[in-house]
Amino acid sequence: MPCPPPDEHQPPPPRRSPNRGIVAGSLILSPVGLGAGIGYGLGALIGATALLVILGVFAGFAAGIALVITRFGDI
Repeated sequence: MPCPPPDEHQPPPPRRSPNRGIVAGSLILSPVGLGAGIGYGLGALIGATALLVILGVFAGFAAGIALVITRFGDI
């Protein structure tokens, strides 16, 4: 069965930036650092610094993954 001719009126697919991996990585790392900083600040206030830093890192990682999924649905 022969292939149908390509539709000449269809626009070409959009070009993807070669920096998508770098952007995705920075979208993961930024919330991790922010979560660790917030955890450190709150932990210093209540005396549970290590625990809240660890929780902040995990919360930041989850937020970073959610950001990447919403920004780049096809990665």
